[in-house]
Amino acid sequence: MANSFTFHYGPQVVSGIGASGDLDPYVPEGPILFVTDANLRALGLADRALAGLRERHEVTVFDDVQEDPHEASVLAALDAAKEMGATGVVGFGGGSPMDVAKAVAYLLGSGDDIADIYGVGMAYGRGAPLALIPTTAGTGSEATNISILTVGETQKMGIVSNALYATYAVLDASLTTGLPRHVTAATGVDAMVHAIEAYTTKRLKNPISDALAKEALRLLSANLITACEKPDNLEARDAMLRGSYLAGVAFSNAPCAGVHALAYPLGGHFHVPHGLSNALMLPQVLTHTMPAARELYAELAEVVDPTLTGLGTQAKAQGFVEAMRDLAIAAGLSLRLADVGISAEHLDLLADEAMLQTRLLQNNMIDITRDDARRMYEAAL
Repeated sequence: MANSFTFHYGPQVVSGIGASGDLDPYVPEGPILFVTDANLRALGLADRALAGLRERHEVTVFDDVQEDPHEASVLAALDAAKEMGATGVVGFGGGSPMDVAKAVAYLLGSGDDIADIYGVGMAYGRGAPLALIPTTAGTGSEATNISILTVGETQKMGIVSNALYATYAVLDASLTTGLPRHVTAATGVDAMVHAIEAYTTKRLKNPISDALAKEALRLLSANLITACEKPDNLEARDAMLRGSYLAGVAFSNAPCAGVHALAYPLGGHFHVPHGLSNALMLPQVLTHTMPAARELYAELAEVVDPTLTGLGTQAKAQGFVEAMRDLAIAAGLSLRLADVGISAEHLDLLADEAMLQTRLLQNNMIDITRDDARRMYEAAL
């Protein structure tokens, strides 16, 4: 446990059913760039937020955002923002629109070149005012100082800087009730991975992120199955959204590790949704890291499954790994790479790509070598 640490609580939070219908208090005067994706726009999910904004603002909608957003989307959105003279940015959607919105708001305000800000702490300027509205309870992107973009054909790169924090995060659980079950399941597991990795990270682990991660994991694990099976249950949806946010605050201070490192190549090369990528690799990385993280897993076991309380450390830790696997399966996710089109011929490519994720690998409590990564991918087939 760290004796000295710094902690950033992230954006100001506004939470409430229907809160996304009146965003005017959370944006500056003047034209607003509204970043979302074409699917959400087609579903009409953004209609209420857009109608409220347009009562007082000129609004340009940018919806050319892919599931694994490309740097080109950021640059196109930035051009749109400059052309309209935008004074602020709204990101509305899952992690992809919010990641694009964070990068655009920073570049719009700072005038920096995107090539200069990849990495940790490379964005030093001040971004334009930014409000983020999540439509999934998973990425926690509305809480974080991170934007993950695809650069070139397949490489995922991160921009990590406190300058990327949003001004406001607006949590409106009513936006999540229409999600398909598989999206609710995958994003929910994604949020739990954020909490687990924040709690077990080798670098920058601290008492505040620990407390938030445990509460996030409690909320998420207790409500995931209800949210999947009763999608209109606003109490469960609200708990999931709060859990996702708390996990986001936790991992933006105590960074993610091996699960994310092995998940990114699945998205970059095979376009597996990020939450499902994390679910696929979670059991393997938890097992690999067990020798160093046993006591921490045992502490988390009691949060996820109180019936494990009273067992010995090893039994609790193993019970935690099994409980996380069982939760993902009960939510309806397959945990086999073969089911997303990945076979033995891809193992070397995946292992090579995982080794490029040094920003994340350095945070794992046990080193992950290329051979380790290949073995874990093979075990997940």
